[in-house]
Amino acid sequence: MNTLFKYSLCALAVSSTCYSNASFGQQSSMEAAPQVERIEVTGSRIKRNDLEGAAPIDVISRDEIAKSGFSNLQQLLERTPVAGTGTFSTRGNNQDSTANGGAAISLRGFGSDATLVLINGRRVAVSAFAENIANSFVDINSIPVAAIERIEILKDGASAVYGSDAVAGVVNIILRKDFDGAELSVSHGGTTGPSYDETSASLVWGTESDDANATLILDYFKNTVITGAEMGRFGTANQAPYGGNDFRSSRGFPGNFIVNGETRIDPGCPAERTFGQTCVFDYGPFGMVVPAAERVGAIFQGSQRLNSDMEGYVELAVQHNRSQAAGAATPLDGDAGLTVPASHPNNPFGEDIAINRFRTVDAGPRTWDIESDSLRLVVGLRGQLKNWDWDVAAQKGRSESMQTGSKQQGWVRTDFLQEQINLGNYNPFGGTINSPEVIDQITTSLVRRGESHITSYDASISGEAFALGEQMVSMAAGVEYREEDAFDQPDDQFQRGLIFGTESVSAQAQRDQYAAYIEFLVPVSDELEFTVAGRYDHYSDFGSTTNPQLSMKWRPLDNFTVRASFGQGFRAPSLAQIGLGPSQESVFFTDTFRCPTIDPSNPACAATDYTIVFVGAEGLQPEESETFNLGFVWQVNEEFDVTADVWSITQDNKIDKNDFENVYNAQCNNQNSTVCVRLDPLPGQTLGELSRLFNSYVNVSSQEATGIDLSTSYLLALQDMGQVRFNLDWSYINKFEKNGIDYAGEYNYPQHRWLAAADWSHGDWGVVTSLSYISEFEDYAPPSEVESTSTRSISAQMLLDVQLRYNLNDKTQFVLGMNNALDEDPPFAIGDGDADLYGYASRVHNPRGQFVYGKVSYRF
Repeated sequence: MNTLFKYSLCALAVSSTCYSNASFGQQSSMEAAPQVERIEVTGSRIKRNDLEGAAPIDVISRDEIAKSGFSNLQQLLERTPVAGTGTFSTRGNNQDSTANGGAAISLRGFGSDATLVLINGRRVAVSAFAENIANSFVDINSIPVAAIERIEILKDGASAVYGSDAVAGVVNIILRKDFDGAELSVSHGGTTGPSYDETSASLVWGTESDDANATLILDYFKNTVITGAEMGRFGTANQAPYGGNDFRSSRGFPGNFIVNGETRIDPGCPAERTFGQTCVFDYGPFGMVVPAAERVGAIFQGSQRLNSDMEGYVELAVQHNRSQAAGAATPLDGDAGLTVPASHPNNPFGEDIAINRFRTVDAGPRTWDIESDSLRLVVGLRGQLKNWDWDVAAQKGRSESMQTGSKQQGWVRTDFLQEQINLGNYNPFGGTINSPEVIDQITTSLVRRGESHITSYDASISGEAFALGEQMVSMAAGVEYREEDAFDQPDDQFQRGLIFGTESVSAQAQRDQYAAYIEFLVPVSDELEFTVAGRYDHYSDFGSTTNPQLSMKWRPLDNFTVRASFGQGFRAPSLAQIGLGPSQESVFFTDTFRCPTIDPSNPACAATDYTIVFVGAEGLQPEESETFNLGFVWQVNEEFDVTADVWSITQDNKIDKNDFENVYNAQCNNQNSTVCVRLDPLPGQTLGELSRLFNSYVNVSSQEATGIDLSTSYLLALQDMGQVRFNLDWSYINKFEKNGIDYAGEYNYPQHRWLAAADWSHGDWGVVTSLSYISEFEDYAPPSEVESTSTRSISAQMLLDVQLRYNLNDKTQFVLGMNNALDEDPPFAIGDGDADLYGYASRVHNPRGQFVYGKVSYRF
């Protein structure tokens, strides 16, 4: 083992030790090299002769990605202990999601918009569709796994180095290059429960000479669908039989009506679905737990030496993704303004009535087809001038998405429906399945389009600046210029109020930004060094900000290093937030002002997804943050090492939605409120049915989190039986305070996450087993009750993964493995009644079950 590199690795604090052993393989060839190449490590612009640094970084190598058994980046990153609430994927895509087809990582639970994602150290265009209405993110589904050489996860703020968004950390994805030869890999796997499978294939080709190299990577991935109907208890909104709540919708089939100022249920409603005057509907079986998806991508990287001191390089990446999202048939309520005349041939009430709650089940579930395309081109020159490394580059990036729904995919227009009711063609009574000819007359097609673009230019230098005693002070400096724009345009039928029960987003904005940064590495002695960094950013839409960072590394013993860092950071308002137009989301809750206690005879007590309307807010200011880290690296011997860090992140001025529950409590007991808009009350009522709630994004909240990271690695030699490497990576959240409320250990905020692995290798054989653990946490409570009440505990979960590998020869490898080998179900959760309706915490636990896969790789 390369002892020099081993110490460097520890100084780097590769605290995800489940992945660290792959990094040794990457460096093994350096032992014989006459000169070690200087490299730039995430979190610093200064190139070094090894991986030493004061920042806590996890490194996941290509070899360890392969050993995980995951075929896409989202699956891999969500299992890392440093991931938290805000990590999301295509899992659970539905008609109400605003970022269907996308996936993102949220470090420390601060949100995907507080995690900066880089490719080869540079920014990329954000997704054309924002998540959760207006949270911009980099879609990690646009990055093929086969193209990744390693992933560096900086678990510290880095705005002084990279600028906006690097609040909770940085995920830097380093792509494969300098490849000589060709490698073909094919894998296939499926679940042993639901009928779900994944197929992936990749081809890597490369060639090189003394002066040039070129690498081409082609990647393909496809998965089938898991519907709610396949999930049993995890696919129904009625969780009452399992100890939860009945979240079935009040918009039923059959429905209910307003007759002479009173709510009357359709006489044809089955008894098991009758809730007072409401006929409830279970929408769960119609959703997609995992939507069908297909992705194909290509990446080319090349370089050409122009003379002894300069080379040109190019990076080109294209990606095309397809996926789906689905939900139950269109829900309708009094807001739609639908009526049935007394003359309708099927009207059982014999007089003019209004449709109060109804669902067009006969038109079918609503389904979206989503296609997204991304393009990234980087062209640059780099070289050396005396003792300085320099780099100049230009980048163009683009992300385009289109979301379509056809007439055959359940999209009902209310004016078309009213016309067919008036003509007596459409029968809304008794759960009647109307003819395909009539359904064709009430449905429409929809198109949502979005694009985002980035154009950037950067120039940097790095080298030894001057002597300080017997030590040399290194410096890096650079300038950047960036232009960004984004728009998200819904179908105008949404804007005209003709489509109900589905979220829609409207946004358009652009900005330009320039920045300058500088960084000094100051070695006071052979044992002690400081790094000082600062960055100035100017944005065309809100002004300027300057952010400093100071870090220290002290090695009192050859095998023991202490490190510390402090920095200030910021996050600029996203383009979606500053350019947000009228946008809607649907949120399930009970109108408690009309239903103070649950009463089956009160129609207001049935669960309903109400419409919340958002508009952009002028004057949004950047979020501000401070990060602190203190830790050590202890290399006990060549076989055993330990790293530990105490960390703290404080974020102020956070841009967020006003909590709808607080807006509801303040506004919705007023029939005349313009913020909480109600329909006219029926006779005998003081409050009419809730129509819509207006909300906005503001600099309203603060977040503060503290915790501990611990990792350890031990290499056990088994003499003639090979060797086993044991690894443990553990993350603990001591506090996660939002707006004065501590959520640590509360809903969606487990305090403990760890990942342990044992990797045995002997000759051509190898077996790796890993355990991932998420601790228990409390079930949902409204924010106002989180600290004053205790809810039931959601059980901890531990998942076992196993993989066997065999090298047939130096060209061919076979792999067979299982994820969630014991087929563990997600722990039961009552849930929040909105995002989590099916008996588990979907943002923490995965319901997919046992997954068995095989893979063949051939190199030629």
